[in-house]
Amino acid sequence: MMASNELTCQELVELVTNYLEEKLPPVERRRFETHLTTCSGCQIYLEQMRQSIRMLGTLTEASISAETQQELLQVFRHWKMKQD
Repeated sequence: MMASNELTCQELVELVTNYLEEKLPPVERRRFETHLTTCSGCQIYLEQMRQSIRMLGTLTEASISAETQQELLQVFRHWKMKQD
């Protein structure tokens, strides 16, 4: 059974952007990092997010063709419908 102050995987996913942007309060940051010490799945997720940011960091809207933008929107809408 998880202690009440331990972060769940779902909570980590919800906080990852603030963690990477260094916007988490110190207590939340410690909870986040403590969870990472015992959860290999979340370690992998965090590294995937860091890689995505590195790869996409220079991507601008102008550098994406209109066709690609439409394809991405379709994929997102399809994914979103499956989530609802």
